[in-house]
Amino acid sequence: MRRKTYKKQKKSDALAAGLWILVSILLGACAPDTNKPTVKLEIHNHLFNPSELVVPADTEIKLVIYNRDASPEEFESYQLNRKKVIMGNSKAVLFIGPLPAGEYLFFGEFHPITAQGKIIAQ
Repeated sequence: MRRKTYKKQKKSDALAAGLWILVSILLGACAPDTNKPTVKLEIHNHLFNPSELVVPADTEIKLVIYNRDASPEEFESYQLNRKKVIMGNSKAVLFIGPLPAGEYLFFGEFHPITAQGKIIAQ
């Protein structure tokens, strides 16, 4: 009887260790990467501020967009292949890149005449 209990305990310990490793891997994959440069962009009065963002080339960046207006705005860029609605008085986070050196235009879909800007990767 004792041997069976010992074997069951061994199997359960191995299972627990395996689950612990799996959870650690999954949490590591979901953990935020603090090495990415963070760039902040603000929407106010249907304008992007700053209208030009300079970022390092060949580096993935974290773009945090704050919408200070009461109405929603949609950040859109065909060149960056990004589209994100940011509700009024809230923020959104986009990960962009790594971008080769160059200029990448973006605009506000709901106010395309006033809400325009570009990202300059250099």
